[in-house]
Amino acid sequence: MNYSLEEKYQLIKEEIKKETSKNPLTIVRNIMHKDFISIHGPEHHFLDGASFLVAYYNAGGDIDLESSLLELGKRSQNMPGAMCGLWGVCGSCTSIGACLSIIHHTSPLSENGFYKDNMEYTSQVINEMSEIGGPRCCKRNAYLSLITAVEFVKNKYDIQMEMNDINCEFSSFNKQCIKERCPFYNRL
Repeated sequence: MNYSLEEKYQLIKEEIKKETSKNPLTIVRNIMHKDFISIHGPEHHFLDGASFLVAYYNAGGDIDLESSLLELGKRSQNMPGAMCGLWGVCGSCTSIGACLSIIHHTSPLSENGFYKDNMEYTSQVINEMSEIGGPRCCKRNAYLSLITAVEFVKNKYDIQMEMNDINCEFSSFNKQCIKERCPFYNRL
């Protein structure tokens, strides 16, 4: 079935609010298996951040989940597809950067440490992605973004989310899979 991006966002929001895990990797993988999520696509710009917000909230993060998801939806709809190759920044990374901004009420005029922290997070993830190289993979980049985010909020804000090892289940569906170069490649 073909879904519009707006329909995908609505379905993601409906499904993601059912999740009770403190593990954003578990959450994102659960939703990635739904028929409305493409192997690659701009829906990941909402999905990845929404998975982070839900896990953050479930781990005791002090946010209004509904308004945070609504704001993330607005922001991520402004992120075009193919950002990684055309703009040099990954939509997954910017999605979680937007989440950190939403959580801390950061704006372009903020003078507090959160402005710096948000940039520190995104630069860490972009650096990891640059070391692996391309072509694009929305699944790989989601995992990298979320793993870095879990460690980041633990170290910076003492929010204890959960994490698990990832063996990618999507390699056979990705025509551009880099296989052994990917840290999540499932060799089975």
